[in-house]
Amino acid sequence: MLNPLRVGIVGCGNISATYLRMAQYFKDYQIIACADLNAESAQLRATEFAVEARSIDALFAAEDIDLIVNLTIPSAHFEVSKAALMAGKHVYSEKPYVLLLEEGKALADIAKVKGLHIGSAPDTFLGASHQQGRAIVDSGRLGTISSGSVFVMSHGMESWHPNPDFFFQPGGGPVLDLGPYYISNLVQLLGPVSHVTALSSTPSAERTIGNGPRCGEKIPVSTPTTIHALLQFDSGAIINFGASWDVWSHNHSPIELYGSQGSLFLPDPNHFNGEVKITEQATATATPPWEHPFAIDNDIDSNGDNCANYRGVGLA
Repeated sequence: MLNPLRVGIVGCGNISATYLRMAQYFKDYQIIACADLNAESAQLRATEFAVEARSIDALFAAEDIDLIVNLTIPSAHFEVSKAALMAGKHVYSEKPYVLLLEEGKALADIAKVKGLHIGSAPDTFLGASHQQGRAIVDSGRLGTISSGSVFVMSHGMESWHPNPDFFFQPGGGPVLDLGPYYISNLVQLLGPVSHVTALSSTPSAERTIGNGPRCGEKIPVSTPTTIHALLQFDSGAIINFGASWDVWSHNHSPIELYGSQGSLFLPDPNHFNGEVKITEQATATATPPWEHPFAIDNDIDSNGDNCANYRGVGLA
């Protein structure tokens, strides 16, 4: 692209490093500068990735910035995105986009009036495995999809994240933090959701940080950490959705879709790639992986294994 969008990042926490590392794979945008309420955090990221560190106000006022990537904590997403739009910048936000439907509508209205574009992660559904799954669904090989299951379960983030507080506050929890990867993938596979029924619980009133300088510190939990739901789609499919940070171990597949002619098994939509399996009636088929640019390993995951990571494709 001859004139890439000039990007400024607001929020220099863990995920900012991923966006800055992955920017090399996309020609549609160029990250110019970063900002954070903590100026030291911004300067550390700027030094690490050879971009400029600026104040948030300076970033919004800058004439050399076209688009703001909002990587702040969830509770700040609306105000930061709103301020960026009011400053005349396009906005791409990490998930969750906002915490309330009314906030989302308000941002849409501002963007429409100002002629700006807004968007949000996740973009992992554009990955090779999930697009291959979409192609299988579109081909009709599964017949009519009537049901399925989705599970995203672990024992939470406090064991590895040095500042996990926001995960357990409103705007966090497994549905708003990890659920968007799964729900977005279901929507791109099956279309819109028409009805939701759910139950939730908060088994633990506090969590203990297990990593970093605050190791051993207890933090309060003020949002549900276990949710079980039924999602009915306009297509008629009914999906069982389980999301929990109160599970030590389980054997559920990330995503399973059940059709009149077969079943489809998809990998974790928090990642761009992984094994796709299909069973047509009684015959199980190992589906060969696609030759797809987002199937190429280019990163190392938290377990030290090679993986395909192209976060930023949604921004591109």
